[in-house]
Amino acid sequence: MPGPLPEATVELVKAYQGGDVSARDRLIERCLPILRRWAHGRLPNYGRSLAETDDLVQVSMMRALNNLKRFDSRRPGALLSYLRTILMNAVREEIRRSKSHSMVSPFSRDLTDPTSSVVERVIGQQQIERYEAALLKLTEEQREAVILRIEFGMTYPEMARELAASSPDSVRMLVARGLVKLAELMR
Repeated sequence: MPGPLPEATVELVKAYQGGDVSARDRLIERCLPILRRWAHGRLPNYGRSLAETDDLVQVSMMRALNNLKRFDSRRPGALLSYLRTILMNAVREEIRRSKSHSMVSPFSRDLTDPTSSVVERVIGQQQIERYEAALLKLTEEQREAVILRIEFGMTYPEMARELAASSPDSVRMLVARGLVKLAELMR
């Protein structure tokens, strides 16, 4: 007989805000692997000497935890979107800091852009900017579902739990509608 279903992230946030200190540890245990997966490849190679991706993930998690008592989790899935934003800002800060300290040798044989991340090289900076702008135009529910599925790689059952949805199929439809709208907006 399977054990009880894990708590949704929104339930853990509320428990922590209500004084359950162990809920914070369960949040960290749940969110760190998701953030690590998301962050992989986002920090360009030239920035890695100053801070490894894992360091940025941990700093981002600590920033979020410092504000978690005041965090307003209006919707299930809001915390992961919030963590994504904090981590994205940390990556951008590190990139800016690294650019100001890096020097490219005029004799470098590597012709790839040292300022681009793996993600940027695969899909291009302009496409990333269009994607980010289009994401902001989705409904909050669609945006969170698309981020959880596409960026965090969650399964539909995991997403159903996180979003407090009635079923994995309802989440699948939400993602499908969000992706259609996202594609339209990016054209």
